[in-house]
Amino acid sequence: MALGRKGSRRIVVDGKAYRWRLRRRPTYFQALSWTPYTFAVEHADVPGTTLVVTTNQPHASNWFGREAKPVLPSDVARAIELALQQGWAPAAAGVPFHLDWSVGFVPSP
Repeated sequence: MALGRKGSRRIVVDGKAYRWRLRRRPTYFQALSWTPYTFAVEHADVPGTTLVVTTNQPHASNWFGREAKPVLPSDVARAIELALQQGWAPAAAGVPFHLDWSVGFVPSP
């Protein structure tokens, strides 16, 4: 799974460039605030394994107006560092690497 360049942002962590992307429109479950917001990260130059991070926040465009904090570049950098410590190899081929930060997320009833 590769990220499209359109809409992705560049970030440099420990001297290596990555691209990350947020989904503009929520999925149906995210719009209902049943599932938390996610974002994806990949190596900027070498296509390989994608990092998928599940946050503990609802999507900002949820249909119920639940308050959501934005995903900041510092959050993305922290996710990259943690995933690398846990064994994410961004330049190697393979299935997406999942990082779950959803502890504390409360879905809407």
